[in-house]
Amino acid sequence: MPHSFSIWEKETYYARQDIIIAGAGLMGLWAALELKERSPHLKITIIERKSTPGGASMRNAGFACFGSPTELLSNAKLLGTDAMLQLVETRYKGIEKINASFTAAAIGYDACGGYECINSNTNNGSNWNDELNELNKALAEITGHKQVFTFANEKLVDFGLIGFEGLIQNEMEAALHSGKLVSCLTRKAQDAGITILYGLAICNWEKQGQNICINTLQDISFSAKQLLFCTNAFTSQLLPQLTVTPARGQIILTSPIEGLALKGSFHYELGFYYWRNLGNRILLGGARNLAFDEEETLDLAGSVFIRNALESFLHKHLDTKYPFSIEQHWSGIMGFTQDRKPLVTQISDGIFASIACNGMGVALTPMIAENTAKLMMQYF
Repeated sequence: MPHSFSIWEKETYYARQDIIIAGAGLMGLWAALELKERSPHLKITIIERKSTPGGASMRNAGFACFGSPTELLSNAKLLGTDAMLQLVETRYKGIEKINASFTAAAIGYDACGGYECINSNTNNGSNWNDELNELNKALAEITGHKQVFTFANEKLVDFGLIGFEGLIQNEMEAALHSGKLVSCLTRKAQDAGITILYGLAICNWEKQGQNICINTLQDISFSAKQLLFCTNAFTSQLLPQLTVTPARGQIILTSPIEGLALKGSFHYELGFYYWRNLGNRILLGGARNLAFDEEETLDLAGSVFIRNALESFLHKHLDTKYPFSIEQHWSGIMGFTQDRKPLVTQISDGIFASIACNGMGVALTPMIAENTAKLMMQYF
């Protein structure tokens, strides 16, 4: 619930902060914890404009993954192989850090494995055996596993999937409950002495000597030595000089499906479609590649067009012996950079930003937070 301030609290918060972090989602929470771990004496307050994180952190699909084969191959062409592997390593270490920080039960972690569905045109005619062999060689140095990706075509029938010609398995990927992860990080931050205030939206800030005065729409002001923006796709509203493109991710959730055999997290078409089971329901998201321009929006309402496309996709690829209806739908807003790399930067004296995980916030934020803390601590 939004915090109600007394006059004493207004004066206290104004006078006693070392770092203000805008955004109480995954990035803001991990960053605060990293900063506090490096310097326990720091007075850190996170301010969040909504009653809960409202961008992607609480609205994502809960995939603990480090990249499907088609996405990795695409990124290798876009970024170069070395840069692609650096991203994969950061994601992989991020998932390891999550598991080292919390129990599986606490965050709903399910080591269910990941899969990519493929068809003959998926890889533009390239030889999948050669492509996977090269990927496995490169990923072995990161994961310690010689065969990260293997063919599992026989499981298509077992899972009740139709309309696909092949299936590639990654036993190292998983799913988790993103809301539980945020809750666990929030409790950990509070236990470390980090203050989190909800219902406050930054409207402007200015440098005053060695400090920064930060003003909110709620007429509450703060003074801090540093200000960190962890506002992801919404950063453009405050820092238009940073090029972060919003990308709405829409999700549908089915009714319970009797006898559902689907188990795991699944991707298709460069990751533009992604689904997994939630017990005996199916959560399916994506399809923004059908309307890129329309989905570059900060509007969380979603669109009937994408929801219908997702439902049609599920009807096309789930065996008809599994009847279902759509019971829920929601949207989250991701932030993308042109080079598909997260953005950690110093904007000016005392002002920093750690944003744009390009749809991989669950896996990336734990490690990006370390880089953010290292950068900021240089100035303390």
